Amino acid sequence: MKNTVKRRDFLQLISAASLLAATGSPLLSVASKRERVMTRNLSFLSKPYLQNPEPTAISVFWLTDQPCYSWIEVSALNEKPVKIHPVTRGLVEANNRIHKVRIKNLKPSTKYTYKVFSKEIVLYEPYKLIYGKTIESDSYEFTTMSAKADKVSLLILNDIHDHPESFPLLIKLNGDQPFDFVFLNGDMFDYQKDEDQLVEHLLDPCAEIFSTSKPFLFIRGNHETRGVFSRNLSDYFENINKGNYFSFTQGPVHFIALDSGEDKEDDNHEYSGLAEFDQYREEQAIWLESQLKSTAYKKAKFKVVFMHIPHYHSGEWHGTLHCRKLFGPLFNKYKIDLLISGHTHRYGVHEPQAGHNFPIIIGGGPNPSERTLMRLSADQKMMNIVMTRDTGEIVGSYSINKQGSGNLQ
Repeated sequence: MKNTVKRRDFLQLISAASLLAATGSPLLSVASKRERVMTRNLSFLSKPYLQNPEPTAISVFWLTDQPCYSWIEVSALNEKPVKIHPVTRGLVEANNRIHKVRIKNLKPSTKYTYKVFSKEIVLYEPYKLIYGKTIESDSYEFTTMSAKADKVSLLILNDIHDHPESFPLLIKLNGDQPFDFVFLNGDMFDYQKDEDQLVEHLLDPCAEIFSTSKPFLFIRGNHETRGVFSRNLSDYFENINKGNYFSFTQGPVHFIALDSGEDKEDDNHEYSGLAEFDQYREEQAIWLESQLKSTAYKKAKFKVVFMHIPHYHSGEWHGTLHCRKLFGPLFNKYKIDLLISGHTHRYGVHEPQAGHNFPIIIGGGPNPSERTLMRLSADQKMMNIVMTRDTGEIVGSYSINKQGSGNLQ
């Protein structure tokens, strides 16, 4: 990728400029840093990464170190590239650093090539705008989802906890097996610090191994609710339905993703009066039942729920018990086939038993020999999930046939 810049250096310069503006300090060293920020060449802070996949659409995100104007050029095989830029209420989006382009009207099951572009804005006045240089990414490819898929496959990660080296290590355990997308099932971080952490500990390692060509979906764990940057996190991702909790069908599987929130009481002193997760989970429970009653859910051969905090086999903390109270009876009543969770840092396959009439698969933790990759695949007859430890050892698997009977292996 062209014109890259060290993110920490950039953020340090921005901080210095902010200090100058706030204090009016005449320090020449700070002023010179601010001047260098203003005259720095535009650079990418991340490679493009894919979000919100549909058979006829997909979103592409990327970051730059300065506000600018950006667009994407996309083409199918042997077709001329088409330029696309986002427009909101008649205005072409510009003068921003987080860039998102929704590519629509695509053909299902079709390979596309794309490249992203960003152009400096040197001067932006009411009646005068001056552009600077344009930077461009490498070329990348993606294939749209099938509109009538009879099968689906995906990879699932959880509890990475600021260990970026775990992404390539775990994804490579999949070998050459095809997959449609990756699901990040919470606690990718210890807490939310800043954009630099987000890029270096998630966006960069994911881009190096898959996310320029395969989309990922992401739900928060309890650790993503913590830290000064936690309220900015959703600006950088776009799930299906553009929600922090969502549902969709791909192939024979209907997926439901829930945001289980924090694991302590809202009035816990650690949250300083800034948490209201009980109400948030109650809102999700109402939404969840509507999804479980939907035609899409009823028609699907298999039903899978993602939720970071499992409502059983994860102790008796408040978050666990509240999820058990709100979601557990609905899971049982409407007969989900499988719950996939993390949180405990203890991988395991828990067969149907008292409290839950479906299996609960819990992924491992962040430390060596505890890290796991799950692979879920399903066709019209069978759904299989296999969990592999970072050593390459299979540490759990479960199969469900279309009649709903399960088989622990």
